[in-house]
Amino acid sequence: MKRCIAFVLGASWIIAGAVATATEGQSQRPNILFLFTDDQCFDTIAELGHPEVITPNLDQLARRGVAFTNAYNMGGWSGAICVASRTMMNTGRFLWRAHALVEQKQLAEEVTQGRMVSQIMATAGYETFVSGKWHVKVDAADIFDHVAHIRPGMPKDTPASYSRPNDKGDWLPWDPAQGGFWAGGKHWSEVLADDATKFLDLAAQNDRPFFMYLAFNAPHDPRQSPREFVERYDRQALSIPANFVPENPYMNEMDAGKNLRDEKLAPWPRTHDAVRLHRQEYFTLITHLDEQIGRILEHLEQSGQADNTYIVMTADHGLACGQHGLLGKQNMYEHSVKAPLLVVGPGIPEQQRIATPVYVQDFVATALEWAGVERPSQVEFQSLLPLIRGERDTQYPAIYGAYKSNKQRMIRVGDTKLIYYPASDRYLLFDLAADPDELHDLAQESSQAERLNELKKRLHELMVAMDDPLLADTE
Repeated sequence: MKRCIAFVLGASWIIAGAVATATEGQSQRPNILFLFTDDQCFDTIAELGHPEVITPNLDQLARRGVAFTNAYNMGGWSGAICVASRTMMNTGRFLWRAHALVEQKQLAEEVTQGRMVSQIMATAGYETFVSGKWHVKVDAADIFDHVAHIRPGMPKDTPASYSRPNDKGDWLPWDPAQGGFWAGGKHWSEVLADDATKFLDLAAQNDRPFFMYLAFNAPHDPRQSPREFVERYDRQALSIPANFVPENPYMNEMDAGKNLRDEKLAPWPRTHDAVRLHRQEYFTLITHLDEQIGRILEHLEQSGQADNTYIVMTADHGLACGQHGLLGKQNMYEHSVKAPLLVVGPGIPEQQRIATPVYVQDFVATALEWAGVERPSQVEFQSLLPLIRGERDTQYPAIYGAYKSNKQRMIRVGDTKLIYYPASDRYLLFDLAADPDELHDLAQESSQAERLNELKKRLHELMVAMDDPLLADTE
């Protein structure tokens, strides 16, 4: 027997195709709800020790489950780090092998072979849903059963959103005339929550478990929110990050200099006033999306599906927003390569914090384990569940990071972190346990020579394992 699948397009429904009904017993499999934000730094949830940000619903999620406090994105092959992050998330492949799929135009073959993560979940008997930011070079309608409001990488911005603060007075975050998040007449975060509630109602009528991929564009700029949210923050009362500097001394070597789009949002040199302005609007976007997450979670409860649903919340990567003289995410500092990662659901312990370094894309292997699917060979990321169950305390021997084919590299082993800028052959060495804000570069200290050399060696070994294109340029 066949049944029709409807795709959501705005407020209307149209018939788009047909799939086989779920086999008997599949309804007992858990539902999976994935909440995916954009540009959200790991230190933007109040419950996890960051009280300046107002996040009551994310606070509740953090209390209900496990928070991974060192969740990394591997980086990106262009200034749009989210493209790499989301390609990894949907293919399960590590950075440069995901990049090869894009460069060699092999993503279409991945779809044909049914290898995209949503397709694997569908084959396992899941009804699949997607709404929000996509930014993967595949048509989402080809790999999800239900699709709504597929958004581009960022809302369309205007010149008024750049080089602020200034004396022009031509930018108001709550002004729908500015477009951006207000394009279409309703804030995109609110539209996503609307889509989610419709999806949940549809899923409640079906006998298949659901895999729901809900991707916010927030808190990516342009930083627009309703006025009442902006006014919840006293700009002048916001703190200045401990690692604030007016300009980053390495930004040209990093290829994250003054010509980079993200870095044009505030003037140079950075000032306390500029940092407070951008952090106010950044935090406001997070608080507004937090309210939409609350709407989604409340509707999940009302739909009667909450008890059999795993919830994972994370972001594609973090954001500097005034730290280390930077505003963007095109760097290897902790604030930009780390994101929140919360796991909640049946059997997941409450109030647990796990500091083991992981990748945000480990969600992929985790979802497959919940679905009872053996991890395919192309999925390189590992399930978080052995860490949660206490079966191991290490996920990877080392954490790897990269920006572009030849601009930045990073490795973390234990609490020691090495950043490498190939353009100047410069290394930065940090002890994250003693210096979590990465204020003190130890690379030039003679007492650290042995540790520095060991990290260089480990980085080279990891680059070999990752098919790093920098090796082709240097060897």
